Amino acid sequence: MKILTIKLAAPLQSYGNEATFERRTTAHYPTKSAVIGMIAAALGYRRTDPRITTLNDLSFAVRIDQAGTVLTDYQTVEWKKNTRKITYREYLQDAKFMVALGSEDAQFIEQIKLALTHPKFPLFLGRRSNAPAGVLQVELFDETSPVAILKKMTWQAANWYQRKGHRATIEIIADADLIPDKTSALVKDRVQSFDQRNRRYSFRAIARTNVNLVDLDQQAQAAGTQHDAMYYLD
Repeated sequence: MKILTIKLAAPLQSYGNEATFERRTTAHYPTKSAVIGMIAAALGYRRTDPRITTLNDLSFAVRIDQAGTVLTDYQTVEWKKNTRKITYREYLQDAKFMVALGSEDAQFIEQIKLALTHPKFPLFLGRRSNAPAGVLQVELFDETSPVAILKKMTWQAANWYQRKGHRATIEIIADADLIPDKTSALVKDRVQSFDQRNRRYSFRAIARTNVNLVDLDQQAQAAGTQHDAMYYLD
């Protein structure tokens, strides 16, 4: 299987879940639908393009390398003339994630990699105001699954975060079939339509596992993979 990894880092990120107009919360990790939206934008797909739903077939996993803190933005919105509403928007501050996508179609994965570094439309991490912290760092691998590669990659948290030393493990959330030995759960995260007049999502199954940071460090030292292209942005 051809695997593409994407490092997601930005001052602010936000990954919507079930919400109302008054309060829009964020998941604590990038959702598959959000990553699909970013890929669709990079490829130049319009919101009504039927090819978007085929991106659901990509195998997907995300690793939480640096858990962000939640920022709540308080807003007063003029709902209609002389009528105002108080709203709240949640964002993740200073978070870093490693996303891994997999497919047996190596050519398509390579096309996605090229598109993410030369996007047709602007890219954002969840909401339009959340621009990535520079050009996305993407890499290609040949591996059995997205989870397998995330269990090997060096911890990508900022140096100041790693120095805190308060984490023994980091979490991976993936398509349930990629972690068959773990209990699965359903989340409303399968894209049916991005049409602004009729956005729709259905359920997909996910599972979770953890990676021991000591094991990651030992593997990285053995493989000589300590280089981090984003080091000077920390």
